[in-house]
Amino acid sequence: MYTIAKEFHFSASHQLSGLPDDHPCSRLHGHNYVFRVHLKSDTLNEVGFVVDYRNLDDIKRFIDDALDHKHLNDFLPFNPTAENMAKHFAIEFNKVHPEVYAVEVEETPKTIARYEIKGI
Repeated sequence: MYTIAKEFHFSASHQLSGLPDDHPCSRLHGHNYVFRVHLKSDTLNEVGFVVDYRNLDDIKRFIDDALDHKHLNDFLPFNPTAENMAKHFAIEFNKVHPEVYAVEVEETPKTIARYEIKGI
């Protein structure tokens, strides 16, 4: 099994619901996010790639247009935790790139959530 990953960066704000008022994440705040998109394949293409990294430019454009410098609560249909975002975007990116099997969402250098799609 071959695996590769591509990293994308953006900055955004969010506010998490369901937490006590004195919890820092219940207040409006922001992160310099890192998304790591993981892809895998049993075989390589004719060039020797799992996927040409340039074929992932649509993910970069989506992140730049939809997420960068935005307030995530304004358009994500769920509480924008790193865990929820990892799952949501793993499933969404997999629809276009079937080799995507996992997404990591890093909010800080010390906090990372990862979602892996079962059966892929």
